[in-house]
Amino acid sequence: MEFIVSSAELLKGVMNVSKAIPAKTSLPILENFLFVAGEGRLEMTASDQELTLRTSIPVDVKEGGSIAVPARQLTDLLKALPDQPLTIKTKGEGSFECIWNNGNSSLPYFPAADYPEIKGVGEDAEEVSFPAQTLADGIGGTIYATADDEMRPAMNGIFFDIDTASTTLVASDSHKLICYTTPDVKAAQKSSFILHKKPAAVLRSLVDRGEGDVTVRFDGSNVVFTYGATTMICRLIVGKYPKYREVIPQNNSNVLRIDRVQLLNTVRRVSVCANKASNHVKFNLAPGQLEITAQDLGFALAAYEKLECDYSGEELAIGFKSSFLVDILNNMSCETVVMKFMDARRAALIIPSEEEAESEKICGILMPIMIS
Repeated sequence: MEFIVSSAELLKGVMNVSKAIPAKTSLPILENFLFVAGEGRLEMTASDQELTLRTSIPVDVKEGGSIAVPARQLTDLLKALPDQPLTIKTKGEGSFECIWNNGNSSLPYFPAADYPEIKGVGEDAEEVSFPAQTLADGIGGTIYATADDEMRPAMNGIFFDIDTASTTLVASDSHKLICYTTPDVKAAQKSSFILHKKPAAVLRSLVDRGEGDVTVRFDGSNVVFTYGATTMICRLIVGKYPKYREVIPQNNSNVLRIDRVQLLNTVRRVSVCANKASNHVKFNLAPGQLEITAQDLGFALAAYEKLECDYSGEELAIGFKSSFLVDILNNMSCETVVMKFMDARRAALIIPSEEEAESEKICGILMPIMIS
């Protein structure tokens, strides 16, 4: 195998797929990139057998072939090189050369046949198309609400609920639930899958601020995301996601309308004096005003702040875990947020104000905590 490539382009390619190189593995071959050169392109693959990343770049192929090359050493070498033409060619048995303007290096390689076969999706796979930025926004707006629950693995990922009119991305850890709905993605028939949070984070980094569409093909066990020259293949979480729509409150009659950033900053300030184990803050709601308090009796800490607001409903005292509320408010982009309450024991609904409903697709549900 022999080809000539820009060192900067090669570095960009290997960095794109290096996120799939495992930190620890019982299969040493997975510590390598799989290089396949032919027909004017170099295809690069990295995998930990749960997540696989593959991309290709144009190269000047002198002789085609395939080898597995050590990921860490090659990446470190490319980072240290200024952008220039780089010739990579195999020599003898088990080693290859990287030749640049005034130097070269020799690294080991391994037979491509030793690299495990990467399984994709079956012929009966379903397919949808996501605008790249919509997919990045949907993952970014929900991934923080996923759980770390060994007993319920379905909660450790993002649920893609694809319908004929819209698609909703859902994440929940049982304390908070976040839904991101977009009309930009629809399918001929209803379908769904659960994507684990780790590949979801990798996918977001690949498509964030990108243009164009991401093609998504999935079956019962795997999903393949294709974006430009890059492909991501990963295993899906097998399991049934809870019926999330049934827990979304529909008739909460006590309504608070307030500036999102003002509420966010107030909760952050007051929670400094909350009990470090519980992070509880208390809302005292009355027409025209909101009082937020927190205390830690063990350390004689207390904080209190009063805000003017638009509140209609009964006087209400309700408690929340401040870190959960901060997460939700911080991941919304609207100017005015609406919180709807039924009573102190049932979940609060958090949505953008009606005036911003068309541009904002996020809604959150937060369970209250008992307060004294």
